[in-house]
Amino acid sequence: MMIINHLSEILGRKRLSQRDVVRGTGLAINTIAALYRDESKRVDLETMDKLCRFLGVTVGELFEYRDEEIEEIDITERGETQ
Repeated sequence: MMIINHLSEILGRKRLSQRDVVRGTGLAINTIAALYRDESKRVDLETMDKLCRFLGVTVGELFEYRDEEIEEIDITERGETQ
């Protein structure tokens, strides 16, 4: 299983910098930088709320859940190989 963080993609699409996010949310630059580089081990609900509100996205747009086992089974069931 894997959680995919889309913050850097969203910022690129919206042409926002990490500093723009810091100014708009009040979150610490270290928090934003770690999320941007996908180095965070955990994110609290308040941080997710502030990011979603500022960026105008949902949690599902910001973070994506992928179950690698399910993807592997789906590929195998269709007769495809990796």
